[in-house]
Amino acid sequence: MRWNRYTIHTTTEAEDLISDMLMELGIEGIEIEDNVPLSQADTLAMFVDILPELPPDEGKAKVNFYLEPEREQTELLEKVKEGLEELRAFVDVGEGTITESQTEDKDWINNWKQYFKPFTVEDILIKPTWEELPEGQEDKLLIQIDPGTAFGTGKHETTQLCIRQLRKYLVPGMKLLDVGTGSGILSIVGLKLGAEYALGTDLDPNAVSAAEENREANGIMPEQFQVCIGNIIEDRAVKGQVGFDRYDIVTANILADIIIPLQGIIADHIKSGGYFISSGIIDTKEQAVLDAISKTPQLEVIEVARQGEWVSITARRR
Repeated sequence: MRWNRYTIHTTTEAEDLISDMLMELGIEGIEIEDNVPLSQADTLAMFVDILPELPPDEGKAKVNFYLEPEREQTELLEKVKEGLEELRAFVDVGEGTITESQTEDKDWINNWKQYFKPFTVEDILIKPTWEELPEGQEDKLLIQIDPGTAFGTGKHETTQLCIRQLRKYLVPGMKLLDVGTGSGILSIVGLKLGAEYALGTDLDPNAVSAAEENREANGIMPEQFQVCIGNIIEDRAVKGQVGFDRYDIVTANILADIIIPLQGIIADHIKSGGYFISSGIIDTKEQAVLDAISKTPQLEVIEVARQGEWVSITARRR
């Protein structure tokens, strides 16, 4: 379906007020483009470790909004223009001009699926739920994944690093904690390798439905895999729900800037002799993570693995 896209050329000072004005007019599809540097909190909330370098922030912004072609737009656009003029009275809206374009006719929700094909990590075959089992792969350990709107197809180097470490250190009957579980792929791999139980934590509520669907697709019983929404680093209730000295293996495929503070609390949840497998670490931040682990007396690094520019660090609880 094609959408009509309208772009308001304005200032960063006015972008939030313009967005509020558009929402009051019943416009829900709103997108802001600017070069304002992200705050540390914003950076930690994103699933990237290196952000693109932005041009200097010159105070300019674009506010895009999207309308269905069949929707009556003349009257609505007049209201948008009137709203912009009203805002001029107390904020610098800059140009305040509106340009029109049209999006491509694509299924944006499902278009990415054409790039997600079956692949293997050693003897493990990871297959999208909508793809057929490839010929000659019947002897592989099959993991079926549909990430939905959560993070995690297994294709990324960081996830593959974690999968290899799980293959190496997990023994049947172990209990697994997966911090930042996303689609649940690492928990599901652990369970298929013989783990007795897995608990995933995540900040994104979408992880619950994604992990639930993937659990069912892989024939895993509900009592074997559960997901807890919340911040295990800061929320005492979440820490209590996860449980202490309970897990033989903990995985965290997130970001170096989150793994670093995680070091200080994660040992509380690992049994003596258990393993902490972390990834999502870009190689330029490897030493920072190693330094953080060295300051945690309960943990000792036993292995550092690399794939491309990404790093996985495995530590043992003393």
